[in-house]
Amino acid sequence: RNFYYITMLRDPVSRYLSEWKHVQRGATWKTSLHMCDGRSPTPDELPTCYEGDDWSGVSLQEFMDCSYNLANNRQVRMLADLSLVGCYNLTFMNESERNTILLQSAKNNLKNMAFFGLTEFQRKTQYLFERTFSLKFISPFTQFNVTRASNVDIGEDVRQRIEELNFLDMQLYEYAKDLFLQRFQYSKQEEHQKNRLKRREERRLLREQRAHQRPREEAAEVAVTEDYNSQV
Repeated sequence: RNFYYITMLRDPVSRYLSEWKHVQRGATWKTSLHMCDGRSPTPDELPTCYEGDDWSGVSLQEFMDCSYNLANNRQVRMLADLSLVGCYNLTFMNESERNTILLQSAKNNLKNMAFFGLTEFQRKTQYLFERTFSLKFISPFTQFNVTRASNVDIGEDVRQRIEELNFLDMQLYEYAKDLFLQRFQYSKQEEHQKNRLKRREERRLLREQRAHQRPREEAAEVAVTEDYNSQV
């Protein structure tokens, strides 16, 4: 079978706040195996940020203070090939080299996917999805600008802190947004060009049809004139 891999990206700050609210309500990823190179990470490689069953009620400050919180740069980590950096073993290479490899791997995998969209551009995402897979959705995508994350009132210093914690995701998102809008613009231009060629072909066929009809109409006029003269 042929499998097509697609994904959706989200503004890193909004995504981070959304995950914090999700965890605050009691959500966990305990069932996630985090498999890499055929094995799950050890507790030393992937410590937990909390004790007990979940991290419900966690404050945003506590959420940001956990240095091994998997919410940090989640989009890059989930798109990159972790085996290139020794999976979750942070002693495999220095941090700077690890970050560079992860970001480049995430960009390459994103670019080579069959499709990716952005939650901030629902209508454009729908348009590109339909063009990519030659299908039509029954109803249009709806752009909701009000989410749980958007209702969180944070100061500029907190926003800056979140951006620092997700600095790889910030770079990936800028790359993704630029590539996404390029693809959208290209598809729009391609569609306009196709429509122009279609209209041009329709006009050509119409001219040919009219040219064929003209001799028949002239012949019909001659026949009518001869019949009238004979009757007279």
